[in-house]
Amino acid sequence: MAFFVRGTASPGLTDEGAAMRIAGWSFGKPEARLALLPAIAIVGCTTWLMLPQASDAESRSTVTPPEVAHLSQDASRADDTAATQATLSKPAPSAAPTDANPATIAVAPPDVAPPETTAPPRSPLDGLKIVSQSWRRGGLGSKALVTFTLRNTNDYAVKDIEIACTFTRRDGSRLTDRRRVIPDTVNMKSRKRYAGVLVGFVNVNANKAKCSLVTASRI
Repeated sequence: MAFFVRGTASPGLTDEGAAMRIAGWSFGKPEARLALLPAIAIVGCTTWLMLPQASDAESRSTVTPPEVAHLSQDASRADDTAATQATLSKPAPSAAPTDANPATIAVAPPDVAPPETTAPPRSPLDGLKIVSQSWRRGGLGSKALVTFTLRNTNDYAVKDIEIACTFTRRDGSRLTDRRRVIPDTVNMKSRKRYAGVLVGFVNVNANKAKCSLVTASRI
């Protein structure tokens, strides 16, 4: 905003003195002062608007860290308190549950007796043995005559005892097998001797004989 002041310069004054005079004249009058007030107000407003001001975001950022730190400390303290209470309230583990529901406890099945099994009947041969035996040749050397003693340890008598005799050479090689049924009875808990029982024809090279029980009948 420009102000023009009309005046005349004295011939004896320099330019600097003239300027000071004009300024002093201009600001010394009340009319000039009133005219400068709007210009000063505009300059002041412009200067205030141009100054850097703290924004709302900056003001909030300067306040937020202490509040956030305070809230974090409160949350940490709350978590520590909850953990301590949970540890104290947790029951100590016990070796065996004493308050378990009886319905959930496995009940051992009662002892079940195994089914009774009937033992198979004993064979008469279990208690019948040949306690001694020997043999000799008869009938021109072609027949075998066996002498043996039977012992019956069963609680019953036995009969129809069958024996089997094997004849071998001196080296043990097998030659002849013969069988014979003795139609006789041997009482329980007793012995009975049979002498010269013919069992059949044998090889002339036979030197040894071995007889064993095959079957017997219970009475």
